[in-house]
Amino acid sequence: MTTTSPESRYTQQIRAYLHELERGDVAAICALFTRNAQIFSPFLGWMEPEPFFAKVSAASGQSKITLIDICVSTTGARRATGYFVYDWGLKDGSAVRFECVDVFEFDEDGLIEKMTIVYDTHPVRSTVGDKYA
Repeated sequence: MTTTSPESRYTQQIRAYLHELERGDVAAICALFTRNAQIFSPFLGWMEPEPFFAKVSAASGQSKITLIDICVSTTGARRATGYFVYDWGLKDGSAVRFECVDVFEFDEDGLIEKMTIVYDTHPVRSTVGDKYA
């Protein structure tokens, strides 16, 4: 029997999350989260996964995500970060590119129970404006 380390599970979950985010599959993204998960977005504040990703999907067109790195906590916390470049295409044809770090906190089963999104909103706001809020 092979057991998967927590670090490996966290890395797999983050890769799956970024893949589904790029595809825009709201149901597949939400399946990676716990039932009571919370997400903090610099644009929208605290939200539950389904309404948050529904908003993202409604605003999004073709997007591309380029993973830079995944860092797993060295303190034993059930936490890891995904560092990536988001080439976010919007429904109206405009696009914005920015670096982002998502901080993931996992439950004991490896599902995401909290995600904090960190990026510089200044360049994003000039392109996105109220198309997303």
